[in-house]
Amino acid sequence: MNSLFRPSQSVSKGVDPKSVLCAFFKQGTCTKGDKCKFSHNLSQDRKAEKRSLYFDKRDDNLEKDTMDTWDQAKLEEVVEQKHGKGQPTRTDIVCKYFLEAVEKGLYGWFWSCPNGDKCIYRHALPPGFVLKREKKAMEEQAQDEISLEELIEEERAKLAAKTKLTPVTLQSFTEWKKRKTSEKKQKIGRAVQ
Repeated sequence: MNSLFRPSQSVSKGVDPKSVLCAFFKQGTCTKGDKCKFSHNLSQDRKAEKRSLYFDKRDDNLEKDTMDTWDQAKLEEVVEQKHGKGQPTRTDIVCKYFLEAVEKGLYGWFWSCPNGDKCIYRHALPPGFVLKREKKAMEEQAQDEISLEELIEEERAKLAAKTKLTPVTLQSFTEWKKRKTSEKKQKIGRAVQ
């Protein structure tokens, strides 16, 4: 029974196994010790979490950075920035390097903006943002889809090719309906007798 719940671990091609926490070590059952190809560093597990594309980690620092925690030097720095002598203020515009990294699949823990920490642009996607590669996939899928009417006609053509069917017209439908109702009445009449 234990073998069913025993973790198995593998890494995708190009990933360093030492950058992934050993699942067995995490449970306290790794028997390989120093010979294990996975990391036994518990802080490694936190690094393996994915970074969110919709959250700029620098915003978190700004929320925690309130006037209550400032000293005189920080207050002078803020006043200098406010009056245009320091770094320009941040904008809601998304950084072009960030977008490029996300589109190419390069964004992750080890990505850093070429502008460094001084980048004034956001490193987070706005809500509802659709990447170019996803937009292309959605357009291709929309082109591949056929309408319901076309699907019905295709299925009818397949049925007609397999068997000899009577086409449904108003006249053939009314004849069928009359025949079915008379059969039903006869059946009910036999059941009553």
